[in-house]
Amino acid sequence: MTKTMEAIDVLEKYWGYTSFRDKQEEIISAALGGKDVLAILPTGGGKSVCFQVPALMKPGIALVITPLIALMKDQVQNLTDRGIKALAVYMGMSRREIELTLNNAVFGDFKFLYVSPERLSTQTFRNCLSEMEISYIVVDEAHCISQWGYDFRPDYLKIAEIRQICGAPVIALTATATPAVADDIMENLGFREKLLLKSGFERPNLSYIVRNREDKLGQILDICKSVAGTGIVYVRNRKKCEELASFLKSSGQSASFYHAGLSHFARTTRQEEWKAGKVRIMVCTNAFGMGIDKPDVRFVIHYELPDCLEAYFQEAGRAGRDGKRSYAVLLWNNTDLRKLKQIANVSFPDLEYIEDIYQKVHIFSGIPYESGAGRQLKFDMMAFCRHFKLNASAAYNAMKYIEREDHWIFLEDTDIPTRVQIIPSRTELYDIELAGHKEQAVLETLMRTYTGLFSFPVRIDEEYVSSCTGITVAGLRQVLYRLSLEHVIKYIPADHSSVIYLKEDRLRPKNVRLSAERLERLKASWTERLDAMTGYATEDSLCRSRYLLKYFGQDESRDCGTCDICRMKTAERKTDKTGSALCSYINGKGGEYTLEDINVSFGSPGSPFSDNYLDILRKLIDDGKVPPYKM
Repeated sequence: MTKTMEAIDVLEKYWGYTSFRDKQEEIISAALGGKDVLAILPTGGGKSVCFQVPALMKPGIALVITPLIALMKDQVQNLTDRGIKALAVYMGMSRREIELTLNNAVFGDFKFLYVSPERLSTQTFRNCLSEMEISYIVVDEAHCISQWGYDFRPDYLKIAEIRQICGAPVIALTATATPAVADDIMENLGFREKLLLKSGFERPNLSYIVRNREDKLGQILDICKSVAGTGIVYVRNRKKCEELASFLKSSGQSASFYHAGLSHFARTTRQEEWKAGKVRIMVCTNAFGMGIDKPDVRFVIHYELPDCLEAYFQEAGRAGRDGKRSYAVLLWNNTDLRKLKQIANVSFPDLEYIEDIYQKVHIFSGIPYESGAGRQLKFDMMAFCRHFKLNASAAYNAMKYIEREDHWIFLEDTDIPTRVQIIPSRTELYDIELAGHKEQAVLETLMRTYTGLFSFPVRIDEEYVSSCTGITVAGLRQVLYRLSLEHVIKYIPADHSSVIYLKEDRLRPKNVRLSAERLERLKASWTERLDAMTGYATEDSLCRSRYLLKYFGQDESRDCGTCDICRMKTAERKTDKTGSALCSYINGKGGEYTLEDINVSFGSPGSPFSDNYLDILRKLIDDGKVPPYKM
């Protein structure tokens, strides 16, 4: 049996499909041949199958590196549901949980280990890595390794070091990479031989529409009313997100909103309601969409211009994954262009300001010089800016640049799970008289489910404990609170906060590594992407699809025929054809004709001429190209 046939068997066994999508088979074949491969597939193009199938066909465990914790958890759950053993290690887990997971990866016959990039440099991980039989190093969201890409993550640069330890072939995947970024990816991952495989980026069923409008609210409402089915509306900030959802609901539309400031429970609930069709339109920031595989999204609207075409193409591509006609609508006006130019001014503050922010963050968190390495800080951005009277946007961008320089990891709006530690010893616990049966049930479930409770605070899954005890999540929290008042447990409630993970001790002034050259190059790269984005919005002659394809390095393409520019060209051609036909018809009658003659010849059902043939006739008359008709 050939490897391809074996791959198809694996695909059918675990996914139920009997054939591969475009480029999947070629990518899998290259991986099975031991080659390093960079796969560029559009959103919804089936990237996961490209590494999951070959990993199931080879002995050992695939190391999957991805920055998206929510997506990581979803994929582990999806694999588990298919009977495939998978694990995940990410920020927020306790040392004990990480050690247990890595131990299972070494000895537990698992096929996939998902790892967030910051874990790659830890000694605990590297010690275990040398004991694992790694089948593949899988790099998801591979564009994050390019310093000049739109979403660079410094920890991705550690992947090349991992290769030196295990030597496994690399499967790198991304949905968005320009030719320059693709080459950067392969270079930084140390490809033994460069191999780039990408599918065509055409989406024949997706109509790209761009509209310059001052009344954006009215435009969105018109689209929601005229296009049936599920939709997504992207906005830049949380306030506008909530306002627009409220506007749509007050206008009779089924709408909700989603942004990173909501609790984990609220985000999960709203996402599930939208996926189940209970909510038709989701108004959201870019926090919504990663890992969402809803096939019947009929329209994606961008209320404002995104920063770059990479982000736009990925978000717009969430429409029409079922192959049916769908619409990607971008709304803009001159105010948007001014705002983007203003954003450029605060996105790249000078190095002196950036270093000042570095020191202020440590001061705000009470961290002295030569200390702090390894600490994880809850961080309130608004409180920080109020305390030091800072512009929030400038401070935020300074912090993101410090992250790029590998001083810390800055995670926004992170879910921090509930943690519990039992204070008395196990023997002492049996002598304590508890207030009621709920307290007894919760403690018994905790001790039966989690190890280490008597030694340190352990992360618990509230929903699981709730289901085991028959107590609601809200009721469980009340029980835990009462137990903490009785000094039976140490209870650290779940939280939702931004987090800073310090990679090093606090440095003294002038010792903070900041590169002026890198900052300038980043600014130039950002400006190029912004120019491409505004160019797409203001383009008035090139097919929208062809513009996008050319940006991503696909020079061979044809007009899509369905975008606003193609439709305009079609209408213009039809108008020209109708005008020529009118002139010929009227001249053929010696200029003697009636309006009834025109209606009979040009207005019959199925006529090949433009519907507004009478408007065209009036213009021909006004321009003196044909005589007026007789009354």
